[in-house]
Amino acid sequence: MKQGIHPKTRLVIFEDAQTKRQFLIESTINAKEKGIYEKDGKEYPLVRLEVTSDTHPFYTGEQTFVASAGQVDKFNKRLEKSKK
Repeated sequence: MKQGIHPKTRLVIFEDAQTKRQFLIESTINAKEKGIYEKDGKEYPLVRLEVTSDTHPFYTGEQTFVASAGQVDKFNKRLEKSKK
């Protein structure tokens, strides 16, 4: 491998925003937050995700709704009222 061309990797916590489940994965992502990993108690960079394999309907077999999904319906209803 050539030296100096590959990005630096480090352990990063990816946290599901809905269930708060954490995944510790090696990554090159730049995270602004830091968090404590629940299994070892050490501090790592933290990235919060809306959907992970813990909450995605394909993996869970259940349909869940993200909180922002209802806002789109409310906006469309207000738009229809304003047109009338």
